Amino acid sequence: MRTLLLALPLLSIALAAAAQQPRLLVAEKGQHSLAIIDPASGKLLASVPESGVTGHEVIASADGRLAFVPIYGNSGVGKPGTDGNSIDVIDIATRKVVHTIPFDHGVRPHCPLMGPKDGLLYVTTELDQTITLIDPKTFKILATIPTGQPQSHMLVLSHNGLRGYTANVGPGTVSVLDIPNRKVLKIIPISSNTQRIAISPDDHWVFTADQTKPQLAVIDTTTNSVAKWVPLEGIAYGTAPTPDGRFLLVTLPDQNKIAVVDLKSMQVVRSIPTGEYPQEIVARPNGKTAYVSCEHSNQVAEINLDNWTQTRLIGTGKATDGLAWAAGN
Repeated sequence: MRTLLLALPLLSIALAAAAQQPRLLVAEKGQHSLAIIDPASGKLLASVPESGVTGHEVIASADGRLAFVPIYGNSGVGKPGTDGNSIDVIDIATRKVVHTIPFDHGVRPHCPLMGPKDGLLYVTTELDQTITLIDPKTFKILATIPTGQPQSHMLVLSHNGLRGYTANVGPGTVSVLDIPNRKVLKIIPISSNTQRIAISPDDHWVFTADQTKPQLAVIDTTTNSVAKWVPLEGIAYGTAPTPDGRFLLVTLPDQNKIAVVDLKSMQVVRSIPTGEYPQEIVARPNGKTAYVSCEHSNQVAEINLDNWTQTRLIGTGKATDGLAWAAGN
């Protein structure tokens, strides 16, 4: 008994230390699990089974202890299939699902984000044409914000917490949301189909990928209209700015590479090879590294942002998709 009592505090200390270590979170869409990766070693630490089929995206809590994985369903956006109605909450240190946040009907929850000012969990609830706000500590649903459009698949929030922007896939539009007043301000037409969305660190530009032509829409947030089109080598998908705001990284799935756009000239200045069919990008907060999920090769490409090279490919489970950074720089 004495040995057990001595061991318990040590276990608590070890778990607390593990929770503070930086981790890369990867949605393994093809096997209904969440990968937890040690970015220092590039080692896959665990693949945590989800409670449903299947999670496409993930976000970490502000303290890096929990991962929130919306369980979307077994199909793609706008396609027939099951309608997910829950969000898994995964303890990153113990690598277990510790809670499930239920909706009372199928909503196809998809893109989760942490509010930069209010600390709330935001998630796209696609079938309801809303964004749902959740308390990440009590796991209670607090409110919804209408998007005014179907297939509101992806979301970004301005860094001041005042605006939200959704990529509405099938309509090919972007909804501009007033976050404090919980209403739609404007619907911006892009094309007949658009995907994913990102915002510059200074909140001046929003980017979304035209799925009908090899070009990227650049929205000026002061006018809430498309100000520029950036031509690309192929159809784009995911985008992410570098933390210093100088460049935008753009996945080109059919090219097996990412394009690097200079945000001053709004032109592609280089490209970097990745694994097969790159999807999403997350930049490490220190600005030195970015990670790219490569769906068809079941890998994450690690990109050195100092010399613009791929440094390694990290093996994951099947059909890697959404990425998130947990704790640390």
